[in-house]
Amino acid sequence: MSTRIKIDQVEPAGYQAILGLEKFIESTPLTKIHKDLIKIRASQINGCAFCIDMHTKEARKTGETEQRIYALNAWRDTPFFTDEERAILALTEEVTLIGNHVKDGTYEEALNALGESYLAQVILAIITINAWNRIGITTQLIPS
Repeated sequence: MSTRIKIDQVEPAGYQAILGLEKFIESTPLTKIHKDLIKIRASQINGCAFCIDMHTKEARKTGETEQRIYALNAWRDTPFFTDEERAILALTEEVTLIGNHVKDGTYEEALNALGESYLAQVILAIITINAWNRIGITTQLIPS
């Protein structure tokens, strides 16, 4: 497998637009742990090896445990995640698998757990990692 086109070189303005959204998310109060969980879980669902590799490495550097990383794809069946994290993970899954739509219950649970502003930040983070996943998968970015 080899990387296909390099979006950042072929269409730098488009790449910079997505990077701008990423930079906005980094400027919000969204915690690093929440951002990491969103990035890893969406990347697992989408099957983006490049993003899984990058974001699990980043999560470890900022203190995420191996146990939680390994259990992330089965988070519902573990006691390792807070109620707030569970709301974020449920929303991440439903937004990533958008063809099934986001259930009212999932949305309401996230809203109640997070509040409007934090929920908006979570939604934007989910959308952004899904965009990056689609770039990584389509262009066959290779983990290092």
